[in-house]
Amino acid sequence: MILRIDADKFNPRLAATNSRIFSCRKATTVDQDSQPLHGRAALVTGGGRGIGRSIAIGLARAGADVCVLARTDTEVTAVADEITGIGRKSLALAADVTDRTAVQGAAEEFSDTFDRLDILVNNAGGATDRSGILESSVDDWLAAVRLNIDSVYLVSRHFVPLMIETGGGKIINVGSGMGHQPGDSNSSYRVGKAGSWMLTQCMSAELWSHGIDVNELVPGPVATRATTDFMEVGGPPPFAPSERMKTPDEVVPLAAWLATQPEGGPTGQSFSLARRPI
Repeated sequence: MILRIDADKFNPRLAATNSRIFSCRKATTVDQDSQPLHGRAALVTGGGRGIGRSIAIGLARAGADVCVLARTDTEVTAVADEITGIGRKSLALAADVTDRTAVQGAAEEFSDTFDRLDILVNNAGGATDRSGILESSVDDWLAAVRLNIDSVYLVSRHFVPLMIETGGGKIINVGSGMGHQPGDSNSSYRVGKAGSWMLTQCMSAELWSHGIDVNELVPGPVATRATTDFMEVGGPPPFAPSERMKTPDEVVPLAAWLATQPEGGPTGQSFSLARRPI
């Protein structure tokens, strides 16, 4: 099922009218013993490409049914098709995760399709403004901050109640080393990711009693559409000679490890794949 949630048109009672609906595909039989996430449902934001796409497919390969939430119809549709091909149930939602009405609508569509939420990966974000503070556009700078922190808050605010209702789970907020260090560039991205890291810690303090673990995953430098123009896989990025540019697929094992931790595992922690102190 692929739905577009348009904030300016969304009406919970008329969601089917205001959304473009395609076929809903169900999972085929899978080997439960080889798939530790079998029977669990996951949501991955920013899942249409890059790190989010790799995590969504990786969770499906581990047995989870997966909802992919991102802005672009064609991208979420393609990832949902891949998940279906793996044999898992998929739902693709096209929505702006910085718009509260769109996120609320997406949460309602999710709960209509899945009866539970076990894994939430807040991956949407990015360095959309790289200008210096004094040269920056006020609107662009604030929009970049909102993309990296408002999205985490809004998605968590509207989706976590279902996770609580169905017995707890894991929240993985994708962060950045830049959110742990000041610097003379990318201030909007650093501030947004720093806020996301603090929110991760606050959420862990609030939600542990509901059986929900909340952790940050710092991928380190990864070759994505946003970085391939000036960084190559296997080589060092210009800002850190000790680092190695990874592929998005290299982030999946840590995400899967966090998603499969037993009850009482780590929470409020930052787990990094970086090759430098952060």
